[in-house]
Amino acid sequence: MSNEFSGKTAIISGAAGGIGLALAEALAQQGMNIVMGDIDAAALAESGDALRAKGYNVLTCALDVTNYAQWEDVVSSATSEFGKVHMVVNNAGVGGTPGKIEDTEHETWQWVMDVNVMGVLYGAQACVPAIKAHGEGGWVLNVASMAGMMGMPFAGAYCASKAAVVSMTESWFAELQPHNIHASVLCPAFVKTRIHESYRNRQEKYAVAAEKRIDKEKLQAGAKAASMAVESGIPASMLAERVIEALVSKQMYIYTHPNYRKVTAGRFKAIDKAFVDAEQSPTVGHLINDDIVTF
Repeated sequence: MSNEFSGKTAIISGAAGGIGLALAEALAQQGMNIVMGDIDAAALAESGDALRAKGYNVLTCALDVTNYAQWEDVVSSATSEFGKVHMVVNNAGVGGTPGKIEDTEHETWQWVMDVNVMGVLYGAQACVPAIKAHGEGGWVLNVASMAGMMGMPFAGAYCASKAAVVSMTESWFAELQPHNIHASVLCPAFVKTRIHESYRNRQEKYAVAAEKRIDKEKLQAGAKAASMAVESGIPASMLAERVIEALVSKQMYIYTHPNYRKVTAGRFKAIDKAFVDAEQSPTVGHLINDDIVTF
């Protein structure tokens, strides 16, 4: 096999199932060595064995993305096994708990932000130096969501975390260009995964005290609604095929659901209207001709 991925190495978090596993197989099909990290040891072992049985080069590593030391261990294991690291796929993510502002526990917000935001930061901080070291360039692929492009009622923690991932990627895109490292952010709508069951791997440090726990009926109702939405989604394998297309064509924003364009278009229209209002403002309108300050 001869392509830009062949013989190179990708580290993928949350790789035991769903989007992570689909991307692992798709990239392996392109000839990449795959380093699969996940917090679910049993699922990771099973998925790793399944890919090895297909003849792919696979290394599995325990990985809680909120633990930076474990990220360092994964990078060390990857370089020991395959020599170099060329790609990091920051895929691990959790959905949190749907609910009103006043119902969402602080521990849940902390869990969502630590996994979905700090986990992405830790992945980049651990892997980018290894990618820079060999000078061959590479990729940073961060998995966000359409929720990062639009707020949704009763999903503040999840939407905020994914918006942060979009913004981080936009910042890193320019920063990494001189090193021939391409940064992309994947923003899918619904995909058939188990994200609505992410509580199954919630770490003990984010446990919620019994007296603060929200009504179980509300939690179950939210989980049922999320499950129905996820089940209506596209197969993870289709998403993975789309990602390969987008990486080859060097896209920064990777979309999987073109029908959601109307949603983001509405947001952009509202933003543009807000700028028109600012231009017409007697308070700040005079700033229209000032230079734009950049770093």
